[in-house]
Amino acid sequence: MDAKWDPERAITAISWISQRIGRPLSTDGSRESCHQILMDGVVLGELANWIKPGTIAASKLSKPPTMAFKRMELIGLFLDCIDESKGGLVKKDELFQTVDLYEDQNMVQVCLCFEALGRALNTIGREGFGKAESKGQHHEWSQEQLNAGKGIIGLQMGSNKGANQSGQNFGKGRDIMS
Repeated sequence: MDAKWDPERAITAISWISQRIGRPLSTDGSRESCHQILMDGVVLGELANWIKPGTIAASKLSKPPTMAFKRMELIGLFLDCIDESKGGLVKKDELFQTVDLYEDQNMVQVCLCFEALGRALNTIGREGFGKAESKGQHHEWSQEQLNAGKGIIGLQMGSNKGANQSGQNFGKGRDIMS
């Protein structure tokens, strides 16, 4: 994991979060520093409320929780807020697991999740970071163009020229002695 960690990406993500929640967060870009900033879940809760106001009750964010399950609950609430399958912005495969952050198991995935969130917010016109996601490209094909491609064998299928079974040999050859 240490080989995949990029301090510059971490600094960008943490400074973006700091600007969104209106609270100074400083990091040297180390994995440990980012873990310390995020592990109690309060920063993530404030970010969730910036994304969707009222997502997490203010009483849960009034003071940093000391109990492990309360911290993990806040991380989980943040993940629920941004999960695309629950009406959020980030695809399931770009999310991190609660233990990835809380137990410092995969902070690389945590940073990737913030980058995905930043891209998704840019795409919908909010203050994200990174490049906006592609919206795809729509093509209109005429029936004549569609029919023209029906008689062509695609290169992915190989060629049907010269196809025969000569030279095929499965297993040991048959040795007939007379």
